[in-house]
Amino acid sequence: MRYRVLGGTGIEVSVHCLGTMMFGAVGNPDHDDCVRIVHAALDRGVNFVDTADMYSAGESEVIVGKALKGRRDDVVLATKVHFPMGEGPNRGGNSRRWIVREVEESLRRLGTDWIDLYQVHRPDHTTDVEETLGALTDLVRAGKIRAFGCSTFPAEEIVESHHVAERRALGRFRTEQPPYSILARGVETAVLPVCQRYGMGVLVWSPLASGFLSGRYRQGRAVDLTTGRPALTPARFDPALPGNTAKYAAVEALVALADEVGCTLPELAVAFTVAHPAVASAIIGPRTMAQLDGLLGGASLTLEDAVLDRIDEIVPPGANLYQPDGAWAPPVLTDPARRRRPLADRAAA
Repeated sequence: MRYRVLGGTGIEVSVHCLGTMMFGAVGNPDHDDCVRIVHAALDRGVNFVDTADMYSAGESEVIVGKALKGRRDDVVLATKVHFPMGEGPNRGGNSRRWIVREVEESLRRLGTDWIDLYQVHRPDHTTDVEETLGALTDLVRAGKIRAFGCSTFPAEEIVESHHVAERRALGRFRTEQPPYSILARGVETAVLPVCQRYGMGVLVWSPLASGFLSGRYRQGRAVDLTTGRPALTPARFDPALPGNTAKYAAVEALVALADEVGCTLPELAVAFTVAHPAVASAIIGPRTMAQLDGLLGGASLTLEDAVLDRIDEIVPPGANLYQPDGAWAPPVLTDPARRRRPLADRAAA
């Protein structure tokens, strides 16, 4: 297993980070089996574990807490806050009120006194970023968290957060966690360069493009849209939809390339993401022990420039063959009122 420093934090993390989104009711409900997966990853050199409060409504954090008993000091533990945790107002978002409350819940579920990396899961345009940074800075001073970061933030909001932190003498986001894969390279345009500019560590999620680069989904093969990943987002996998044609064609070219390299498609996919100079670690999210074995089998794989050039030919740099973040979209796109003048103003000369 290889290790890299996470941005300017001084924290060394494994190039493969164990993601636990599939632990619990959403993926693998067998707690004992999930604990075994965590232990197997740690035994093979993984020292970085990423979870979130909203994964299976907190169940993932509970499982991770069980798995880390007796091994907590050896693990860099990351979790997240933002998405709603229950009904009613003020039970989600990036406000001080919610962050200060929810960090205590995460600490309780994880069975730990501190979190190494506490991440804001998505932007919240109802909360001033100064409010968010102030709350997180206070949590660092209180010893509840060691460092904090953001996840799936646009480049312009990362820049704004750093300017606010400097003006207000607050702690700043030390990491960013964007979606990044061969099929979703949009972050190469601005997000990754901005992270490099500010010395932020990057841990990427969905290097297998939500399972599309697992090797299970190929041209000419029937896809069961009622189980597994396709059941969660069938529109991403349905071969009958024109928007998926380019993805299936890219997969066929990538499978052929992986065969030439002498690796599996998932190994090629993960190795591609950690070849970028901004990326410290790639999150792998196995549901089963077999999936973990398959992903860690290529932990030492390094892609030559000629291979990366071939990948650039298949999917050009900066291109997205699908929308990688189906869980969130900017309000300026989802709320018509934000991109339309009032009718009276439009009619006025």
